[in-house]
Amino acid sequence: MSDTPTKFTDLGLSEALLKAVRDKGYETPSPIQAQAIPAVISGRDVMAAAQTGTGKTAGFTLPLLQRLSENKGKKVSPNNVRALILTPTRELAAQISESIEVYGKYLNLHSMVVFGGVKINPQITRLRQGVDVLVATPGRLLDLYNQRAVKFSQLEVFILDEADRMLDMGFIRDIKKLIAVLPKDRQNLLFSATFSPEIRALAKGLVNKPLEISVNAENSTAEKVTQWLTAVDKKRKPAVLTHLIKENNWQQVLVFTKTKHGANKLTKHLEAEGLTAAAIHGNKSQGARTKALAAFKDGSVKILVATDIAARGIDIDLLPQVVNFDLPNVPEDYVHRIGRTARAGNTGQALSLVCADELDLLWGIEHVIQQHIERKVIEQFIPANALGESREIKPLKQGRPPKSKPSQNSGRGKGRVEHKDGQRSGRNANGNSTGGKNTGGNKAKSSNDSSRRKKPEHDGAGPKPRRPRRPANKS
Repeated sequence: MSDTPTKFTDLGLSEALLKAVRDKGYETPSPIQAQAIPAVISGRDVMAAAQTGTGKTAGFTLPLLQRLSENKGKKVSPNNVRALILTPTRELAAQISESIEVYGKYLNLHSMVVFGGVKINPQITRLRQGVDVLVATPGRLLDLYNQRAVKFSQLEVFILDEADRMLDMGFIRDIKKLIAVLPKDRQNLLFSATFSPEIRALAKGLVNKPLEISVNAENSTAEKVTQWLTAVDKKRKPAVLTHLIKENNWQQVLVFTKTKHGANKLTKHLEAEGLTAAAIHGNKSQGARTKALAAFKDGSVKILVATDIAARGIDIDLLPQVVNFDLPNVPEDYVHRIGRTARAGNTGQALSLVCADELDLLWGIEHVIQQHIERKVIEQFIPANALGESREIKPLKQGRPPKSKPSQNSGRGKGRVEHKDGQRSGRNANGNSTGGKNTGGNKAKSSNDSSRRKKPEHDGAGPKPRRPRRPANKS
């Protein structure tokens, strides 16, 4: 479109926000930013789809801060919030909170982030002052609401980020509960990587005559990601990964495994090979997750091994390599995983180590992304069990997306992740709460915000099946 703004100065942002953008070194908005920012500033409801790494976080944080700064006259009452951003994971919540701090540093606005894995009492205390922007995960926000620690009578804007991931992780009931208690007179923004039929069904009860923005084909992968796979026997995957890292002198690699146990096991293997590695998954305390992510970003740890909990919470502009050590059960998760590289117009490569048992998963992924993934042979590791050929790719149907096969232990989850992001606080969680201005992070060893005993979250392919009871001894 010829009339699409080509510079941030064309988008109607205040000088304070433009200064913060210049400090980051940005001059030209991404397509999602160019379309979303003016619409949000004008007060319209927006339903936007853009793949990971296209700058959609700034696409809603910048206009949100603009709107709130324009209407700063009314003071926020105790326990109230003016804008609510709901997001699925702790890492993504912290990332959004950081973005708000960076872009809002020249504005007199206060933000806060709340999630599980840390004590709830410091969050309750901070909310008594009222905040302009609250970033939250669903479970912890419901806990705070049920304890009357947060109110929404002054809410002006509600943003649902990563809506498709919310549904994948089983948060639909929590989302509906929260929407039900929000004031009806508000602006609604829905951001998602894809517009699936389920997302459109959710949007019907949320957005009102929205401007619909889509800057990429559904489930498409970033153009600048070089994708390839190598066939390998399952038991030799750790050796192949070690070989590739050392042979190519990779300095920063994000590796995805299917399970938490697998992440821990692979991390130990890499460390035994003399490589610096750390694991990040749902059983890790918030402090450990934050520390591992920080070490990966500053380069002191070269390899970060993660489960899909982190697929949308890691924001590194120049991440060069992503490795699928295990293929995901849900094909769409492949798109989100490899979206960690080639961000903000940069290039990157995504490698998958595929064993013969994962052929069905490969077929599903290639069907979703509508392309065959290039295959390369590593001569030292030719598999004993050959990987089957790819199928002919048929066009995606316009109806419901194809269901992916659940893992063997997925129970009734049918391949969907019932991950609860620790928002009701794992027993061993400890770390710092993150926030905007004047949030005051607080260390915590465990969570005491629920009288009921909570099991650690499960970020595998579905809820873990219960162990059957032993039959009574009748003898």
